Amino acid sequence: MSRHDAGKPEQAAREAWLGEQARKPRRRRVVLADSTKARGKALRTIIELEEQTSVGEKLVRDLIRQQLKSAFGLAFAVLIGMCLLPITFYLVPQIGDLKILGIPIPWLVLGLAPFPILYGVGWVFRRQAERHERDFVNMVDR
Repeated sequence: MSRHDAGKPEQAAREAWLGEQARKPRRRRVVLADSTKARGKALRTIIELEEQTSVGEKLVRDLIRQQLKSAFGLAFAVLIGMCLLPITFYLVPQIGDLKILGIPIPWLVLGLAPFPILYGVGWVFRRQAERHERDFVNMVDR
């Protein structure tokens, strides 16, 4: 053995180690394919949004219009539903005679029913708003 070989693993052990490394698959870096056309369009749309050009303003205006349409539609449904309850109790007075645990049905319906209904409407509106925003982002990224 020469003095240069001192401290190095033996040749057989080294070859066994290299053989084991050769059997392991090599790591590869996987990158999604970049489509320059799609990226260019998305970049252009983002720039138009940031610079507040007429196209960017129209995109934002459309998003706001969709959000308002959802909000007013759900508000109208809640308003109609809540206004119909007292009218129903007025037109059908027999409902007022019914009691649960000594409490008249109109009191229970008008006092307790609106809260779960309003919670549900809020949940639906949040889902719709998130969907509109997701659609907006997907349209900008295209």
